[in-house]
Formats: sequence, structure tokens, C-alpha cells
Amino acid sequence: MELNRVYFFTATIKNWYPLLEREGFMKILIDSLRYLATKNQLNFYGFVFMPNHIHLIIENIDLNGKEMPHASFLKFTSHKFLLALRANQSEILNHFKVDEANKSHSFWQRDSLAIELFTPSVAYQKLSYIHNNPCRGKWMLVEDPILYPYSSFEFYEYGNDRFGFLTHIGERL
Repeated sequence: MELNRVYFFTATIKNWYPLLEREGFMKILIDSLRYLATKNQLNFYGFVFMPNHIHLIIENIDLNGKEMPHASFLKFTSHKFLLALRANQSEILNHFKVDEANKSHSFWQRDSLAIELFTPSVAYQKLSYIHNNPCRGKWMLVEDPILYPYSSFEFYEYGNDRFGFLTHIGERL
């Protein structure tokens, strides 16, 4: 990913484990996104958080030290997940144990997907896809996207940014 380009970004929890269903884990994601937006490191144009993966439409604006902001997001949220699970002495931690020199646990799969969005039509297509994600397939979490609390659908439908970090994709394209 490069700075100042808009991407459809997908990150998956290791082995598709539904870790994000745990209480407080969606808040970890939201707080991290809000922080990066207020530091003007990332622009967020759309998102959905599912139980085991996330979809974002983002633009990396400025490096976070030497890292790309989306990489900082994944690293920071992993650290917070680890702290939360250790605090609860959760056996779920065993699902994420790794034998690596620089870490003991890994929460995000290494194969995150980033697709640059070159045209408004593709950007709106991806936005529609992420907003309808909770309403189909394996999860079928809600009947209508407006009922799902962890997406940007309400922002696009009613102009209400209750997360405090969204920018309308139309302002960028």
C-alpha cells in the first residue's frame, strides 16, 4: 500500500477464529481507528467489523513513525487483544500462540488484502459490499444493514458519524 491512495482493505483473524465477537473487542478496533484518524495518519471512508474479519476503505496519509498506519493498526490491536485475553486468563489465547522470535501470539493472518480503488464506481461497489456483509452468507447477523452497529452504513444512509472518524468517499473521489 502507498500513501495518499484509496484502498479496499481486508484483514482476517488468524484461522478465521471469531475473536471479535468477544465483549470489548469491537471497541478496541473503533478506538484505534479513531486515534489514527485524529492523528491525521489515516482517512476512513467505510468499514464493517465482522466476528472474524474486517473490511475498510482507507487512505494512508502519513507514516506512523517508520510504519504505514494500517500496519500500526494491526500491531496495536493485536497488543490490546493480547492484554484483554491475558487479563481474563482466557484459554482462547492458545489459538493464537506462535513460536516466533519477536512475539508469542499472532492475531491477524499475514495475508491481508489491499485493492486500490481507482474509480468512483468501484469504490461505491466495495462500499455496498461491506455494508451488506452482515446481511448475507455464513454470518447473517442482521436482516438490514442499518441494524448492524459495527459499520459505516448509518453514516452513508443518514449522515450520522457516531464513530467520529469517517469521511464521505464522495469528498475524495
